[in-house]
Amino acid sequence: LLALLWAFTALSSATITWRLQKASNPASDQADAYRRIELAMSQAAARYNRLAARAHKAVTVQYVPGVPTADASFNGNVRFGTNRAYMTERTALHEIAHTLGIGQTSAFNSRCAANNWPGATRLLRSWDGGSARINCGGGHIWPYGLNYEDEMSGTNADRHCRLIDAMLADGLAG
Repeated sequence: LLALLWAFTALSSATITWRLQKASNPASDQADAYRRIELAMSQAAARYNRLAARAHKAVTVQYVPGVPTADASFNGNVRFGTNRAYMTERTALHEIAHTLGIGQTSAFNSRCAANNWPGATRLLRSWDGGSARINCGGGHIWPYGLNYEDEMSGTNADRHCRLIDAMLADGLAG
Protein backbone atom coordinates (compact mmCIF):
# COMPACT_ATOMS: atom_id res chain seq x y z
CA LEU A 1 0.00 0.00 0.00
CA LEU A 2 2.82 2.39 0.84
CA ALA A 3 4.45 1.69 -2.53
CA LEU A 4 1.17 2.44 -4.31
CA LEU A 5 0.80 5.70 -2.39
CA TRP A 6 4.35 6.70 -3.31
CA ALA A 7 3.76 5.84 -6.97
CA PHE A 8 0.55 7.86 -7.04
CA THR A 9 2.26 10.83 -5.38
CA ALA A 10 5.21 10.62 -7.76
CA LEU A 11 2.94 10.46 -10.78
CA SER A 12 0.67 13.27 -9.66
CA SER A 13 3.21 15.93 -8.84
CA ALA A 14 4.57 17.52 -11.98
CA THR A 15 6.47 20.65 -11.22
CA ILE A 16 7.22 23.10 -13.95
CA THR A 17 8.16 26.28 -12.15
CA TRP A 18 9.44 29.42 -13.77
CA ARG A 19 10.59 32.92 -13.05
CA LEU A 20 10.98 35.83 -15.43
CA GLN A 21 14.09 37.94 -15.05
CA LYS A 22 13.02 41.59 -15.29
CA ALA A 23 14.67 44.96 -15.44
CA SER A 24 14.09 46.91 -12.22
CA ASN A 25 12.74 49.92 -14.13
CA PRO A 26 11.38 48.48 -17.40
CA ALA A 27 10.79 50.58 -20.50
CA SER A 28 7.32 50.34 -22.05
CA ASP A 29 8.51 47.71 -24.56
CA GLN A 30 9.87 45.57 -21.74
CA ALA A 31 6.75 45.97 -19.60
CA ASP A 32 4.54 44.89 -22.52
CA ALA A 33 6.80 41.92 -23.27
CA TYR A 34 6.86 40.89 -19.61
CA ARG A 35 3.05 40.93 -19.44
CA ARG A 36 2.73 38.76 -22.56
CA ILE A 37 5.49 36.35 -21.55
CA GLU A 38 4.06 35.96 -18.04
CA LEU A 39 0.66 35.05 -19.45
CA ALA A 40 2.15 32.55 -21.93
CA MET A 41 4.37 30.91 -19.32
CA SER A 42 1.59 30.77 -16.71
CA GLN A 43 -0.73 29.02 -19.15
CA ALA A 44 1.95 26.60 -20.37
CA ALA A 45 3.21 25.68 -16.89
CA ALA A 46 -0.35 25.10 -15.68
CA ARG A 47 -1.06 22.81 -18.63
CA TYR A 48 2.16 20.81 -18.12
CA ASN A 49 1.53 20.56 -14.38
CA ARG A 50 -1.98 19.26 -15.02
CA LEU A 51 -1.10 16.74 -17.77
CA ALA A 52 2.59 15.76 -17.58
CA ALA A 53 3.30 14.17 -14.21
CA ARG A 54 6.92 13.38 -15.08
CA ALA A 55 7.78 16.94 -16.13
CA HIS A 56 10.04 18.55 -13.55
CA LYS A 57 12.03 21.68 -14.35
CA ALA A 58 12.79 25.06 -12.81
CA VAL A 59 12.79 27.40 -15.80
CA THR A 60 14.47 30.80 -15.99
CA VAL A 61 12.79 33.04 -18.56
CA GLN A 62 14.30 36.11 -20.19
CA TYR A 63 13.20 38.78 -22.63
CA VAL A 64 16.14 39.16 -25.04
CA PRO A 65 15.48 41.49 -27.99
CA GLY A 66 18.26 39.89 -30.08
CA VAL A 67 16.51 36.50 -30.16
CA PRO A 68 14.60 36.22 -33.47
CA THR A 69 11.75 34.06 -32.13
CA ALA A 70 12.29 32.11 -28.90
CA ASP A 71 14.75 29.45 -27.80
CA ALA A 72 15.49 27.16 -24.89
CA SER A 73 18.07 24.78 -23.51
CA PHE A 74 18.10 21.66 -21.35
CA ASN A 75 19.59 23.67 -18.48
CA GLY A 76 16.21 25.39 -18.07
CA ASN A 77 16.72 28.71 -19.84
CA VAL A 78 13.97 30.06 -22.11
CA ARG A 79 14.44 33.28 -24.07
CA PHE A 80 11.77 35.24 -25.92
CA GLY A 81 12.68 37.85 -28.54
CA THR A 82 10.77 40.99 -29.51
CA ASN A 83 8.33 39.36 -31.94
CA ARG A 84 5.03 39.37 -30.06
CA ALA A 85 3.66 36.59 -32.30
CA TYR A 86 5.90 34.18 -30.34
CA MET A 87 4.82 35.35 -26.88
CA THR A 88 2.10 32.71 -26.74
CA GLU A 89 1.20 29.61 -24.80
CA ARG A 90 2.08 27.53 -27.87
CA THR A 91 5.62 28.89 -27.94
CA ALA A 92 6.00 28.48 -24.19
CA LEU A 93 4.85 24.83 -24.37
CA HIS A 94 7.25 24.17 -27.24
CA GLU A 95 10.19 25.82 -25.45
CA ILE A 96 9.47 24.05 -22.15
CA ALA A 97 9.65 20.78 -24.13
CA HIS A 98 13.22 21.73 -25.11
CA THR A 99 14.09 22.29 -21.44
CA LEU A 100 12.81 18.75 -20.76
CA GLY A 101 15.07 17.25 -23.43
CA ILE A 102 13.45 17.62 -26.87
CA GLY A 103 16.36 18.25 -29.23
CA GLN A 104 18.73 18.70 -26.30
CA THR A 105 19.91 15.31 -25.04
CA SER A 106 21.85 12.39 -26.43
CA ALA A 107 18.95 10.18 -25.31
CA PHE A 108 16.63 12.23 -27.54
CA ASN A 109 18.99 11.82 -30.49
CA SER A 110 19.52 8.08 -30.06
CA ARG A 111 15.85 7.31 -29.39
CA CYS A 112 14.84 9.38 -32.40
CA ALA A 113 17.36 7.60 -34.64
CA ALA A 114 16.01 4.22 -33.51
CA ASN A 115 12.38 5.40 -33.27
CA ASN A 116 12.54 3.94 -29.76
CA TRP A 117 9.61 5.58 -28.00
CA PRO A 118 7.51 2.54 -26.99
CA GLY A 119 5.15 4.19 -24.51
CA ALA A 120 4.91 7.46 -26.40
CA THR A 121 4.24 5.62 -29.67
CA ARG A 122 1.42 3.60 -28.05
CA LEU A 123 -0.11 6.84 -26.79
CA LEU A 124 0.25 8.55 -30.17
CA ARG A 125 -1.35 5.59 -31.94
CA SER A 126 -4.31 5.71 -29.56
CA TRP A 127 -5.02 9.17 -30.99
CA ASP A 128 -3.83 8.97 -34.60
CA GLY A 129 -4.10 5.30 -35.59
CA GLY A 130 -1.87 2.25 -35.79
CA SER A 131 0.65 3.61 -38.28
CA ALA A 132 1.36 6.87 -36.42
CA ARG A 133 4.96 7.50 -35.44
CA ILE A 134 6.97 10.19 -33.71
CA ASN A 135 9.04 12.04 -36.28
CA CYS A 136 12.20 13.87 -35.29
CA GLY A 137 14.27 16.41 -37.17
CA GLY A 138 16.21 19.56 -36.48
CA GLY A 139 15.84 19.12 -32.74
CA HIS A 140 12.05 18.95 -32.97
CA ILE A 141 9.24 16.38 -33.03
CA TRP A 142 5.97 16.08 -34.88
CA PRO A 143 3.09 15.56 -34.62
CA TYR A 144 2.20 17.49 -31.47
CA GLY A 145 5.55 19.27 -31.24
CA LEU A 146 3.70 22.59 -31.54
CA ASN A 147 6.39 23.84 -33.90
CA TYR A 148 4.13 26.45 -35.55
CA GLU A 149 1.28 28.61 -34.30
CA ASP A 150 -1.22 26.98 -36.70
CA GLU A 151 -0.69 23.67 -34.85
CA MET A 152 -2.13 25.12 -31.64
CA SER A 153 -5.49 24.02 -30.31
CA GLY A 154 -6.63 22.94 -26.88
CA THR A 155 -6.58 19.30 -27.98
CA ASN A 156 -3.14 19.55 -29.59
CA ALA A 157 -1.70 21.37 -26.57
CA ASP A 158 -3.04 18.69 -24.23
CA ARG A 159 -1.67 15.94 -26.47
CA HIS A 160 1.68 17.72 -26.63
CA CYS A 161 1.97 17.63 -22.84
CA ARG A 162 0.87 14.01 -22.61
CA LEU A 163 3.26 12.98 -25.39
CA ILE A 164 6.21 14.74 -23.75
CA ASP A 165 5.27 13.02 -20.48
CA ALA A 166 5.30 9.63 -22.23
CA MET A 167 8.63 10.46 -23.88
CA LEU A 168 10.05 11.30 -20.46
CA ALA A 169 8.87 7.87 -19.25
CA ASP A 170 10.64 6.36 -22.27
CA GLY A 171 13.94 8.02 -21.32
CA LEU A 172 13.92 11.41 -23.07
CA ALA A 173 16.02 13.14 -20.42
CA GLY A 174 18.69 10.44 -20.48
